[in-house]
Amino acid sequence: MIKIFFLGILMIQGMVFARGQCYWQQSVDYTMNIDMDVEQNQFEGKQTVLYSNNSPDTLHSVFYHLYFNAFQPGSMMDVRSRTIADPDSRVMDRISKLSNREIGYHKIKSLRQDGENANFLVDGTILEVELAEPILPGHTTELVMEFASQVPKQIRRSGRDNLEGVRYSMSQWYPKVCEYDEQGWHSNPYVGREFHGVWGNFDVTINIDPTYLVAASGILQNSSEIGYGYSDHSVDHSGKDQISWHFIAEDVHDFVWAADPDYVHEKMEADDGTQMHFFYQPGSETRAWKELPSKMAKVFGFVSEKYGKYPYPTYAFIQGGDGGMEYPMATLITGHRSISSLTGVSVHELMHSWYQMALATNESLYAWMDEGFTSYTSSIVMNYLKGEEMLPGKQIENPFILTYNSYAKLAESGLEEPLTTHSDHFNTNYAYSIASYVKGAIFLNQLEYIVGKDHFDIAFKKYFEDWKFKHPKPNDVIRIFEKTSGLELDWYKEYWVNSTKTIDYSIDSVYSEDPNTIAIQLSRQGLMPMPLDVYITYRDESLEVVNIPLRIMRGQKEKDRNLQLTHAEDWPWVEPYYIFTVDGNLGEIKSIEIDASGRLADINRENNIWRPRESN
Repeated sequence: MIKIFFLGILMIQGMVFARGQCYWQQSVDYTMNIDMDVEQNQFEGKQTVLYSNNSPDTLHSVFYHLYFNAFQPGSMMDVRSRTIADPDSRVMDRISKLSNREIGYHKIKSLRQDGENANFLVDGTILEVELAEPILPGHTTELVMEFASQVPKQIRRSGRDNLEGVRYSMSQWYPKVCEYDEQGWHSNPYVGREFHGVWGNFDVTINIDPTYLVAASGILQNSSEIGYGYSDHSVDHSGKDQISWHFIAEDVHDFVWAADPDYVHEKMEADDGTQMHFFYQPGSETRAWKELPSKMAKVFGFVSEKYGKYPYPTYAFIQGGDGGMEYPMATLITGHRSISSLTGVSVHELMHSWYQMALATNESLYAWMDEGFTSYTSSIVMNYLKGEEMLPGKQIENPFILTYNSYAKLAESGLEEPLTTHSDHFNTNYAYSIASYVKGAIFLNQLEYIVGKDHFDIAFKKYFEDWKFKHPKPNDVIRIFEKTSGLELDWYKEYWVNSTKTIDYSIDSVYSEDPNTIAIQLSRQGLMPMPLDVYITYRDESLEVVNIPLRIMRGQKEKDRNLQLTHAEDWPWVEPYYIFTVDGNLGEIKSIEIDASGRLADINRENNIWRPRESN
């Protein structure tokens, strides 16, 4: 009996330990030093990586991304762009036409693990490394690499000499360790879409021509040596072939930098205390940059209060790239814009600091949790700025009208694919972009409709606080909303994320069987079930909102915005029809409408409203 009891205790302790270890993530520390040749657009680099295996698995191999290799004729990115039905206008067939001096590449000169040579193979944009010694669970290994790279002519995101004349937009510029999680290695070839990175720290030194001003992720460590706007005095670099820019970025999963001899640097403290930096080429086409700091200062204050405190001390807005692209503590954005356009792209890329740079989903698998959540919050922030009169236009009650219209067009086009589709494998760029940016945004706005605004606001902020500096997945976000609202919501995730089934409810008839009761018959025309808010407006302009929960929710929203809700019986989702009654006389009704708030993604809203014939 004693032995059996003792074994039972051990088993219980083991289960508790296993439960405590159910979530893990790898970590990596980079130290990089590169020598940039601005005449040849090439650089030599040395990289030391401390890779910590926090998984329960023994690793025999390691994989790296070599993004620059995509910018070569015949690469997978090149072929994909030339064969997809609707290629990105920035890419088209441009890669196929690059000369040897215009292509990008990473050439690996040596790779050692803990001092021993490791065998490796370059396969397009992936470096496969056969480790000299396996990395055991809980162990850390040192990987030292020497490499030579050429910066490609700027085509997509990264490169040199973009259309606005910025010399270097250095994103995806270094051999980057691929992510390993419970699904294994994510060594996806680069075809131009999304990314996934390992959490860690970056210590980066960039040696470059002294006439160049460098902007980057992280915090500059030697500003007094550099000058050029980073300190209160200029520094004489005459006679030097290169100067060194030393940056450190902690708790990030990527590192970006940019450089140009014509950059000016301005800075301003945001309303939440964040130190903002702005780098751009001065001139008539960039005059809007002078107005940008005051607007973004306001944005930081608003967003940190509403969605969670920005978790880093600095942020840099950098002119460069091919549109707008987010990175830790920085963004690359094209700068020849009006103030409205410049603010819009800046807000969107900044919001990625919450929904990708802090909540680091695998955006290749779950682009909708990255782009969609960013688009959702960006719409709210832009509407806020209009209300504060910091942008042209008036604040509107529903800033998502165009978002829903875009989704409806996709749903009716026959091109829609489930949100579970890997971002690289969408059949069209159109389906990918609307799914990721639009349907992802609607996921949240519609979730507010289901659980009510009060619960939504609490849960969405809690999602950020609970999952920042981790890699959340779809079930992680939906569980936060379930715990906050007390409702079962797995059905919503399964329909909206895993399928392309659409929502379409209609008001079929309104009738009265006695003078004191009004009967309303609804039907579900689409295949996706949803709870409904039915707005009944009476001729005296009073309003009654009847909430019809789904039985599979195991509950109902108690309140929503400023609405007083009347709760009806649950609708079993298998039933195509539903009838409910309200007290009153049919002649008192002015109109009846399903979801007057516009948050339900009903693809046919024409059958959502009923009016008495004399009112038509």
